[in-house]
Amino acid sequence: MTELSVTVWLLMGFVLSLLGLAWLSRQISQSIQLAAYLLTRSKDAPTLAIFLIFLPGVIVHEAAHWGMARLLGLRTGKFRVWPKRQGRHIGLGSISVESRGALPDSLVGLAPLVVGSALVALIGNHIFSAYAVAGTLAQGRLVESFQAFWRALGKPDGALWAYLLFAIANAMMPSASDREPVGPVLLYAGVAAVLYILLGMPLNPLTALMQWVVTPALQNLSSAFLFTIVLDVAALAVLSLFRLIAR
Repeated sequence: MTELSVTVWLLMGFVLSLLGLAWLSRQISQSIQLAAYLLTRSKDAPTLAIFLIFLPGVIVHEAAHWGMARLLGLRTGKFRVWPKRQGRHIGLGSISVESRGALPDSLVGLAPLVVGSALVALIGNHIFSAYAVAGTLAQGRLVESFQAFWRALGKPDGALWAYLLFAIANAMMPSASDREPVGPVLLYAGVAAVLYILLGMPLNPLTALMQWVVTPALQNLSSAFLFTIVLDVAALAVLSLFRLIAR
């Protein structure tokens, strides 16, 4: 198998695990809100519960927006870390940033996903050895995967690191307003990539980049994302059990 095909498979795995995390994040958010309502019967409790549980991730999310905006020289305004209902959705934080075109706006919008993914990879691989869980999962050895998962959580301060991983991973997904300027940038990038290939430009620099940077990064990210997915599934199972008991 060539280096390019390995990278393509890793990229597919990364995209699928990211989509899985995004779906689980929505399910967990809804389950936490429902559990808070069943526990208190208060209409305000669900909003406060989701905010407090995801607070470390919310801070990272908004700080990433702010940091990228400052790095690009964009003016920033009001910084809010507090829940606010916006129709059917809950905004856990916000920051006003100067708009200066599709590319800088996209970089600011995607900053929480980039920073959050880096932190997830760092915690997952360096604290929990996520590659061990991901490796057994990839081979279909589910029992060994869960054994490796529970051993990882049993490490010193494992509960604290697991909570931080959970909060950051489930708060890093871009909101609708974050994603809005990304579409045109991805379209232009895709057209540029196709033209690069059609014009017969050299592929050796791209192959070297994949070998030294892209492939290892995708391996680390995919392993950490798979570990986080197992963590999210476990949390969702607990929340579902509570919901059945509390009804």
